[in-house]
Amino acid sequence: MTQTVFPCITFRDAKASFDWLERALGAERLAVYEDEEGRVVHAELRIGTSTIMAGDERPGSRATPAGVSVIYVVVDDADAAYERARAAGAEVTEPVDQDYGSRDVTLTDPEGNRWSLGTYRGAGESVA
Repeated sequence: MTQTVFPCITFRDAKASFDWLERALGAERLAVYEDEEGRVVHAELRIGTSTIMAGDERPGSRATPAGVSVIYVVVDDADAAYERARAAGAEVTEPVDQDYGSRDVTLTDPEGNRWSLGTYRGAGESVA
């Protein structure tokens, strides 16, 4: 099925954030569009099998302010995700088992966005 919902994140320094997301979460840049001044006006990054949209903060924009997003990312192995994020310098919680069967970690990126990584795949899906 084609993805129909795209989380959108605003960054103060999108390019540096993309570098960090590549190291910490294995993100892949699909598209990056810049204005004449080199600011990212639109980008798409793949994390796992999903895509997020992102860009730099712009004066007058009605986008969510930088540093306030919360994104959940499904991972097969929360412990491996924890180690990768920690190695990238993330502020990250120890893996924890949830009552509903998921194993989760939470990290904060350098701009303050929170990323929850866990094995929960949604209602009706099996937990890894």
